[in-house]
Amino acid sequence: MANLAPSEPLLKYFRAAEISWKEFSKRYESELYEPAPVDSGNVKSKNHGRKFTLRLIKELARRQPVTLMCSCDPDEKHCHRFLLKRLLESSKV
Repeated sequence: MANLAPSEPLLKYFRAAEISWKEFSKRYESELYEPAPVDSGNVKSKNHGRKFTLRLIKELARRQPVTLMCSCDPDEKHCHRFLLKRLLESSKV
């Protein structure tokens, strides 16, 4: 579900080493809870319904295995899917 990806600007800042992993993590989580119906910072994907999508995946994960994927290298240690996994395992969603 592409709407759970970090915004294009945020990913660009991190990949250009303009922000740290800690700052990226903080901003990514903030983005997930933005109240705006559409994140205007994204050209390619509009991030509708992030909170609904998080709740849906969390409910599915209670019933069956869920696989989180993205276009990062599988060995990448700093990937948003690890942050997403931690968030889905928490009680915050």
